[in-house]
Amino acid sequence: MARQHVHNRRAGRGGSGSVWISYSDMMAALVLMFVLFLVFNLHNYNTMMEQKTRELEEEQRKVSLQQARLDEFEGILIIQQGKLDEAEQELNSKSAELDKLRIDLDTQQQKLDEQTIILIGAQQELEDAKATLAAKESQLNTLQLQLSAQQELFDAKTRELDSLVGVRTQIIQELSSALRSADLSAQVDPNTGDIMLESTVFFESNSYAIKPEGRELLNRFLPVYLSVLLRDEYRDYLGQIIVEGHTDSDGSYLNNLKLSQNRALTVVEYCLQTVSGRQQAQLQQILTAQGRSSSQLIYYADGVTENKSASRRVEFKFTLRDAEMIDEMNRILTMNQAPQEGSTN
Repeated sequence: MARQHVHNRRAGRGGSGSVWISYSDMMAALVLMFVLFLVFNLHNYNTMMEQKTRELEEEQRKVSLQQARLDEFEGILIIQQGKLDEAEQELNSKSAELDKLRIDLDTQQQKLDEQTIILIGAQQELEDAKATLAAKESQLNTLQLQLSAQQELFDAKTRELDSLVGVRTQIIQELSSALRSADLSAQVDPNTGDIMLESTVFFESNSYAIKPEGRELLNRFLPVYLSVLLRDEYRDYLGQIIVEGHTDSDGSYLNNLKLSQNRALTVVEYCLQTVSGRQQAQLQQILTAQGRSSSQLIYYADGVTENKSASRRVEFKFTLRDAEMIDEMNRILTMNQAPQEGSTN
C-alpha cells in the first residue's frame, strides 16, 4: 500500500521525483531491515533471557538444594564437631590418665628396682647367712663332740665327786663318833669336818707357846684324829691336813698374823714330834700350817663382845683331793636349794 502510495506520488510528480522516491524506498528498506534486525535481536535476547532465567532458576534451585545439603552437612558437621570435641576431651582425659599411669608405672618401676636391689642384698645376706650357718653347724658339731667328751668327763667327775662327798661325810661321821667315844670336847663342823679344840687350854695372850693343858689335850686328840684320817681306805682321797692359828683382836694385823702363824707352826711341830714311823711320814706329805691373824674372832652369845680367850685358838681342817670342785658343787647345790627353802616358808 505504501509502495502504491509512493508510486502514485511518483506518477504525479513526474520523473523529477523518481530519484528521491528510490532513496526513500531504500531508506525505508534499511529502516525496515534495522527494525527487523532489532526485532530479531530482541526476540533472540528475550529467548536468551528466558533461557538464562530458566537456567538461573535452575541454578538457584540447585543452589538452594546445595544450600539445604550444605545446611544439613553443616548440622552434621556441628554434631560431628561436638562429637569430635567430646572425643578430644575424652582423649585429653585418657591422655591425662595415661600420663598418671606412666608416672605410677615409673614409680612402681623405681620401687621394683629398689626392691630388686634389696632382694639382691637379701639374697647375698641369705648366702652369707647360709655360709655362716654352715660354719656354725660345723662349729656346733665340733662343740657337740667336745660336749659329749666333756659330758663323759663330767659324768666321771660327778661319780668321783659323789664318791668324794660320800667319803667326806663318812670321815666326818667317824671323827664325831671317835671324839665322843674318847670323851674329847671338840666342835666338829658337820659340813666341812673342821675341828675347833677347846681354846682356853692352848695359849696365853701374845704367846705362841703351847700351855701344858694344851699339850695334854693334843696328846689325847691326835691319836684319835689321825686314826681316822690316816686310814688306808682314805689315803687316795685325803689332800691336806691344815692347822690354822688364830689370835684375838689385840695388836696390829701383821703382828697377829705372825703370832697366828707361829701358833699353827708350834702345833704342827708338836704333832710331828708326837707321832713316829709311818704316820710321821704321811703327815710330812700332807700336814701344813696357816696363820689367820685376827680375821675370824669368836664372840659371846650377844654377837658383839669378843671372847678373846676363845679367839686364841687352833683349828684342825682337812681337805680332799679335788676339794675345790666339791666346794663349788656344794655352793651350786646351796644356791639351787635356797629358793626351794624360801618357797616353803
